[in-house]
Amino acid sequence: MSNSIGFNAFADQWQINAEMALDTIAMRPARGIPTCGLNDMQWSHLEAISGNPPGSYEKDPVRVYREFQIKSGVCFIDQWIPENPLTMKAQGYGDDTEHGATTGAEEIVCDGMLIDSPEAVVGHMEKILFPQWEKWGRDLEVNADAEVRKRIDGEVEAQRLFGTNMLKAPYGGFFSFPGLLYGQYGYANYFMTYALYPEIIDRGFKIHADASILHNRIAARAIIEGKLPRIIRLDHDMADSRGTLVDIKTLDNLWFPHFARSIRPFLDAGIRLIWHCDGNLMQMVPRLLECGLGGFQGFQYEDGMDYERICQMKTRDGGNMFIIGGVSVTTTLPLGKPADVKRQLNWLVEKGPKTGLMLGCSSSIAPGVPMENMKVLVEGLAHYRKHGRS
Repeated sequence: MSNSIGFNAFADQWQINAEMALDTIAMRPARGIPTCGLNDMQWSHLEAISGNPPGSYEKDPVRVYREFQIKSGVCFIDQWIPENPLTMKAQGYGDDTEHGATTGAEEIVCDGMLIDSPEAVVGHMEKILFPQWEKWGRDLEVNADAEVRKRIDGEVEAQRLFGTNMLKAPYGGFFSFPGLLYGQYGYANYFMTYALYPEIIDRGFKIHADASILHNRIAARAIIEGKLPRIIRLDHDMADSRGTLVDIKTLDNLWFPHFARSIRPFLDAGIRLIWHCDGNLMQMVPRLLECGLGGFQGFQYEDGMDYERICQMKTRDGGNMFIIGGVSVTTTLPLGKPADVKRQLNWLVEKGPKTGLMLGCSSSIAPGVPMENMKVLVEGLAHYRKHGRS
């Protein structure tokens, strides 16, 4: 058992917004519809909505970002990224942005190895990556108690920063599962490897899943022993606007079995898992539910994500969906009018589940969203926190 006090320290101190989030996570009727964290990358929004003068965010990003969340009425936040907007200018990424494997790097080098072919990917996996994952798993097992305490203490520290009217939920460092490694090797190199060397891909998924099981046992312990919110949003982009990045049948054979193994510690502990939706994941939705997921967040409706249909689905145990419905950050917020923002919020509520519904944005808000749209968003979220569906 961990010696950390955990969230017991806040047990009798939660205020109305945090209580609303706790009730919603527990699938109980709540006083209103809670607001999920808003990851706004535009400095002027952060400053104006938080009531700070221009230039404040760059000088004191954590304080201004936190005050933006509070003034926006956020009830629940998992991904705490107060300094991420510093990577962007007013119009987005600039010419001085560092290029990576998926953002135009002239060369991709991993651990001193040039990755310029699928064979180079295989060589790096077998020589470097697989042994790293195996060692990671062994180290986790040896240091399990310390890892549990580290996670609990980190969440308590963040919750103290937030206060007791905004609930912090586990996110970074709390989940692991096999993924598609395009971010490391580049799209062309990795997906050629995926097609040409499925036995290597399967071996990698297996090794990573084996280590992930150990990782997720530790994370599940931290959640239970630390009395943390029993919900985790899993996040890994596996689709674009057309569908999954690789044929769904290959995911059935290569990925889903290892993914299902890796998340089992959370399900055994009674922790709800939801999935962040980027692109058109409709083919994956029933498969993710069969693996044990209990809800979804995000939704690129313009790419074919059927929000209304998903909200009516059931978990594999027959339970209702937990949904974080978001106003679109790719169409409605940057390109629509205030009336469009209001209309989409109304639709999210009308078609969303009766319990287990939060509201926010479909993903991070990139620079370029008109302030009037942000104001209507914040006002609309406040209306539903206070009035619910009435």
